Amino acid sequence: MRLTDHEQAMYDGEHGVARQKAMDLLVRYGNALGAERLVDTRNVAGTIGATTPFMRKYADEAGGLDAVFSEFNLDSREVVRIPKVSVYSSHLQQGIDPEHASEQGVGEDVVRIFRKGDAYSAGLGVQLLNTCAPYQVGNLPARGEHCAWMESSAVIYINAVLGAKSNAEGRESTGAAMLTGKIPYWGYHIDENRRGTHAVEVDVPIESMSDWGMLGYFVGDHVQDRVPVITGIGQAPNMVRLKHFGAAAASSGGVEMYHIPGYTPEAPTVAAAFGGNRPIERFVFGRKELRETYENLNATASDVDVDFVMLGCPHYSIEQIWEVCQLLEGRKVHVNSNLWIFTPRATKQICDQNGYTRIITEAGGFLMSDTCSALGRVMPKGVKVAAVDSAKQVHYLPAIMGIQAWFGSTADCIDAAVTGRWNGGLR
Repeated sequence: MRLTDHEQAMYDGEHGVARQKAMDLLVRYGNALGAERLVDTRNVAGTIGATTPFMRKYADEAGGLDAVFSEFNLDSREVVRIPKVSVYSSHLQQGIDPEHASEQGVGEDVVRIFRKGDAYSAGLGVQLLNTCAPYQVGNLPARGEHCAWMESSAVIYINAVLGAKSNAEGRESTGAAMLTGKIPYWGYHIDENRRGTHAVEVDVPIESMSDWGMLGYFVGDHVQDRVPVITGIGQAPNMVRLKHFGAAAASSGGVEMYHIPGYTPEAPTVAAAFGGNRPIERFVFGRKELRETYENLNATASDVDVDFVMLGCPHYSIEQIWEVCQLLEGRKVHVNSNLWIFTPRATKQICDQNGYTRIITEAGGFLMSDTCSALGRVMPKGVKVAAVDSAKQVHYLPAIMGIQAWFGSTADCIDAAVTGRWNGGLR
């Protein structure tokens, strides 16, 4: 790998031991990927820390959370002092919501460790956005900007919808990028790798958020980690629909980049989307494929009694919470069910101001932040059957938590929370 003079100086330790460790990690990582050089980044979204047992072990010992960053972000068994980050960096979602720890079954000791980790990250200069959708609350990369982001649903969004450039990075590479402002130049940082590879023709109206989630799930399953070009979209999609499309495609496959000609920034036309490539394969998404995808997403569910409704994967936007409140106001969550809605903490502050938190609370639900059920493994005690409006969440939640899960529209989910039963279906 070719290094610039500045990069070589960091690699040689002239800018401190922590940055030397970070450069060593990035060089090893880049060499493994076949990258010939690094690229500058001024926008990093990652996580700092480890699972609770390791955080508990290190938080109160000599070296403190520098030891956690050293081992889990820099792959260094040697504890080094971690300096402030070099570039704009934001923290992704966490494992708990400290404001709702009792509802999530989280003990006070875990909350203490969580808050200590938050304070540590803030002290390094990391923005505590604590969300899987940082583009909703202030971290909005520009077209062509090289980023180093974790979180599959966020990476596919900034690549395809915003035209920024990032691969789906990990905790280690983003931690190293925070300190150096560098990331290996490979994958979707390179223009030719962003060109379309597969053609998907949509032959059925795609309108609702759940429609977009099902389309995304189908696309990811069929193209895996390639770059689909989707045609036949009749109505301009908004941020919410593209968010759920991308999250689903990144879950059923490994899609990090796609094009919708006429809507996404690098695809004014189909020809521009493919950039000279010939489609490797073509797929049609029609009524038959829509129904098959719906049935696939609901394959784990059979019991119609729903004791948990989880909304907010990826984290809900203010528009989605407004919609929920329209559906929920004046109604009550069933005595045998639970309603948890997850949103970025910054968005929750707006909900507090607008009265949306009050509407949800008065109905018997909870508006939570910082995590979600699949990531944090947090649910009400004794849950057996859940309902979600996220194709991503229904993909992961049954496998991670061992429960049944129904997938449907937001309205279907609110109805399930209020009645305690699943009455949803493909319409």
